[in-house]
Amino acid sequence: MNSKKLIAYIIRIILWVLVISFFWWAISGGMFGKIFAEPTKFKELLTQHLHLVSISAGLAILTSVPLGILVTRPRFRRSEWLIVNIANLGQTIPSLAVLALAMGFLGIGLKAAIVALYIYSLLPILQNTIAGLDSVRPEMKDAAKGMGLTPLQVLFRIELPSASASILAGIRTAVVLNIGTAALAYLIGGGGLGVWIFTGIQLFDNQTLISGAIPVTLLAVLVDFGFRGIQYLLVPKGIRLARKAAIEST
Repeated sequence: MNSKKLIAYIIRIILWVLVISFFWWAISGGMFGKIFAEPTKFKELLTQHLHLVSISAGLAILTSVPLGILVTRPRFRRSEWLIVNIANLGQTIPSLAVLALAMGFLGIGLKAAIVALYIYSLLPILQNTIAGLDSVRPEMKDAAKGMGLTPLQVLFRIELPSASASILAGIRTAVVLNIGTAALAYLIGGGGLGVWIFTGIQLFDNQTLISGAIPVTLLAVLVDFGFRGIQYLLVPKGIRLARKAAIEST
């Protein structure tokens, strides 16, 4: 085991010890009592949170992946700079400002929160889609064209499978960020677990705060692991092994 792997292993152990210690403290101190005292309310807030994330992230995927494909086509390559910079506004502007702008146009409520989260999720997916498609070696595409494949067949049989790891990584990043940012939807009447988080902050009530914050954290971790599993299933084995070899060589 080299020094880098040893350091990573030690850091991982320390993090696990800290996580276990925190949960031991929280459970022994009854910090999750709010969840057990109001299970119906918790289910309602969790459903709202999932609703916000799934709709906004789904719309972002349906927008960013086709746009990423479009700007990597030779005919539309000049539009890449413009489209990426427009999407970049969602990340450049602070998330609270994006929520405020959405509220200004759509009013208080769920619609404004979904639009704000949608804007905030565009860039990671778009950038990773472009990067993944640009990383496909030209000789692979030339060989496919030489075999008689049409441009559409080259896209679906060569480019997208080769870029799938990068695209899924962008989607995973966007969804995990979205889960955390969705807590801010409470500020514009969007609901979600942010209701308990901000109520706990305002009332100096740790039980309410942790009952909202920990489920958000666990949800982000579970989604991250879920997308890693999806990547393992969808990304071709040869590409996975090549990426692993590249990481190990650095």
